[in-house]
Amino acid sequence: MSLVAKLSAEVLAVAPHHKHHGVWVGRPHHVPNVSPSKIPKVILHGGEWGSVGSVVAWHYIIDGKDHVAKDVVEAIDEENKTITYRVIEGDVLQEYKSFKVIIQNIPKGEATWVRWTLEYEKLNKNIPHPIKILEFVIQLSEELDDHLVRA
Repeated sequence: MSLVAKLSAEVLAVAPHHKHHGVWVGRPHHVPNVSPSKIPKVILHGGEWGSVGSVVAWHYIIDGKDHVAKDVVEAIDEENKTITYRVIEGDVLQEYKSFKVIIQNIPKGEATWVRWTLEYEKLNKNIPHPIKILEFVIQLSEELDDHLVRA
């Protein structure tokens, strides 16, 4: 049984793809303004916003519990509106040997498919797949889209 897996989901958003991509790449520190109950704080620990190699700490709440993930921006693809974050420290690494979050914003007419992909390796076969994290990012995308449409 392989411990390496991938989960993905797509959310159809109303706001244009460049607006969603702009937040995840260059303005992730604005996410707490959109959804403070899910992400109360985002801190830049190294580099610059929107740069490969930057280190970002995400403080997030799932099921009423505080979590932290320190990520490095591993890749930014402007043509395909994709950003890849790799977790280097934090709660998620207590269950997963490696964990990446890939966000792609795909144009769909005037709307956007926001595709979230979680790539991970579980520490052992008894660790559950990160379904709660996937549900969390889906809800977060919906809240961000509502905000971007109103802005």
